[in-house]
Amino acid sequence: MITNPGADVSYKFYFGVPLLSGFSTHVGSSGFSAYDLFADNGVDFNTKLRDVVFSTTNNDKLVVNEQLEILNGGFRVGDWDSPTYISFGMYQEFDAIVYVPKDPAILALDGNQNYIGRSFNLGDLKARAEAVSVLHLGFHKNIKENLIFGARGKIYTSGFNATTTRNSGYIYTIPSNTTMYEQVIYSNLQLQTSGISSYIDGNSQNSDAKSVVKKAFLGPDLGLGLDVGFTYYPKKNIQWTGSILDVGFIGHSKDVKTYNFNGYYEYEGINPDFIDPNNSGSSFSDFQNAISLDTTRTAYRTWRPVKMNASYQYSFNDGRGTADCNCYGNDNNGYQNAVGAQLFMMTSPRSPMMALTAFYQRNIANKLHLKATYTLDSFSYTNIGLGLSGQIGAFNIYLMGDNLLAYRDLAKARSLSFQFGLNFVFKDREED
Repeated sequence: MITNPGADVSYKFYFGVPLLSGFSTHVGSSGFSAYDLFADNGVDFNTKLRDVVFSTTNNDKLVVNEQLEILNGGFRVGDWDSPTYISFGMYQEFDAIVYVPKDPAILALDGNQNYIGRSFNLGDLKARAEAVSVLHLGFHKNIKENLIFGARGKIYTSGFNATTTRNSGYIYTIPSNTTMYEQVIYSNLQLQTSGISSYIDGNSQNSDAKSVVKKAFLGPDLGLGLDVGFTYYPKKNIQWTGSILDVGFIGHSKDVKTYNFNGYYEYEGINPDFIDPNNSGSSFSDFQNAISLDTTRTAYRTWRPVKMNASYQYSFNDGRGTADCNCYGNDNNGYQNAVGAQLFMMTSPRSPMMALTAFYQRNIANKLHLKATYTLDSFSYTNIGLGLSGQIGAFNIYLMGDNLLAYRDLAKARSLSFQFGLNFVFKDREED
């Protein structure tokens, strides 16, 4: 229901164990691993850092995501054959993405001596991080016997946000006819923040851990969002699903601060001395006057990263004999096996993030289900995952993990994800 408000559910009602109904976390790096930087192999860290910078591109990224369901539930409206369902809940999410600042990193490591005539792109600086809580209310209905449509409204509360994605500018050094070199810096950089400026400035009066956690779970900035999804059965054993999530925005107006570095600086000579401002003559003060730090307290708006899911599933080995109806919803308990594929896409400050997954699902027993997956994405080409779902009475537990081959040496892993949840699911007697 979280990934598709139009999911096919046959439960009479369900509710999750508070704070344990669903937890997921994902860490991924598309260009390097922790081993590349911190391996105890006798290589100097500066050398390893330089190797990482030169082996990556400005499209490589570090991604961190965490989601915790605080509470959730759902119930059918009407009798056992009613096609209408209501879901509700609240979850907390932290999401961060940082792109490798390729050009600025090379300039910082090597300087400009060997790069005369090269323009270093300051637009490589792109990053975003946010902690939000989400209140949601969903509704779905069987439009036809084999078609289900659902929608979910969301209220976002943001505790922390830092966004620097609208950057441009360049730095270059070229030979000069009058002096030895001409060096130019054009900067159009911006960092927008909400909820953290008091911590950055060091004057927060409420910086204890309790207040930070409270703010992370119920922030002052509000926004609205929408999810839509569907499930379609062209045949009783073939399922198509699709969903679009988090079409929405958050307005940031509390504890906001925007940092701007805008301007144009030109220097003619050998090299401006910014290391020791006291002995740099007028060059450092000229730079500060040309490209100054400007801060504002203006409210701003951010758009949520939109997610899209689409899947195809083919089920076979019907254990119900010649039954004509799909009486088991998305559990597919009547079929012993299923194969399929899922496509995931998410908007990001650069190109969309994508993942394509092939899966095999096996009903080991009536209350025990196993799923194996293979995923292709920008983080790994060897991502094999396993999922297990079991039920004892009304109590349901699920556990999933991705990139299991990387567990042989976690330091070399470029992607890791983990999910689990504890819920109570109540079905009609006809379904037991």
